[in-house]
Amino acid sequence: VQLVESGGGLVQPGGSLRLSCAASGFTFKSYYMNWVRQVPGTGPEWIIRIDNGPGNTEAADSVKGRFSISRDNAKNTLYLQMSNLKPEDTAVYYCAKGADVRRMIRVGTFVPTSQGTQVTVSS
Repeated sequence: VQLVESGGGLVQPGGSLRLSCAASGFTFKSYYMNWVRQVPGTGPEWIIRIDNGPGNTEAADSVKGRFSISRDNAKNTLYLQMSNLKPEDTAVYYCAKGADVRRMIRVGTFVPTSQGTQVTVSS
């Protein structure tokens, strides 16, 4: 299993950014996919996920209405479109596969297995 995030960078408050996650080593279309973020020194935060079927999505209150998730199963790629970014969105962003990522974070057993991409929101 390999997940490679890209697209991070420095953006001003109110700006937008799109992250990508290239997946390989598993049947991408068969899995729920998630985005998780983490500020160094704190625990991971689950932020959004998309199912492995009709494309239903679910987002945390902290990003609802500002972030959207999508996937291209033909390209084995997951996306995170972020808009109206705030300084508190600054974090390392990871993609993660599976329907139980949010539960794993809640119980403290989730560990990112990819390198993530840094997003910094600052003027």
